[in-house]
Amino acid sequence: MRTVVDRAAIDAATLLEEVARSGNGATVLFTGSVRDLNEGRAVTGIDYDAYEAMAGEELQRIVAEVAARYETTDIVAVHRIGYVPVGALSVAVAVAHPRRAGAFDAARSVIEAIKRRLPIWKCEHYANGEHAWQDARVAGARP
Repeated sequence: MRTVVDRAAIDAATLLEEVARSGNGATVLFTGSVRDLNEGRAVTGIDYDAYEAMAGEELQRIVAEVAARYETTDIVAVHRIGYVPVGALSVAVAVAHPRRAGAFDAARSVIEAIKRRLPIWKCEHYANGEHAWQDARVAGARP
């Protein structure tokens, strides 16, 4: 298991390599990228902000809980902070498991918990020069 909250670009291929094991028959990679349109407004990028220590600890708790529930330690979860331009990855979760259902369910559990619990805020930058802060835990989160 590994978790990261930092400013570095996310390399999805590296995450897949980290969770690879001969006993795993399935690997799932979820990536979330900054899209160019949100609620009808053209977006140029997002600034993600967090109290890094708190966000890092919560991400570790999320991954540990999911690892225990789905009986795999082959999980890597990364969330960027700082400015992320349109098209770049802001979050990624890689999960490997002996079975496909376990891999899919664990990956979905991690990303849904990130959206609900991770204390990260985002400031969307719009093409017209305006910007607006949002709580990333609320924006787009599913019940």
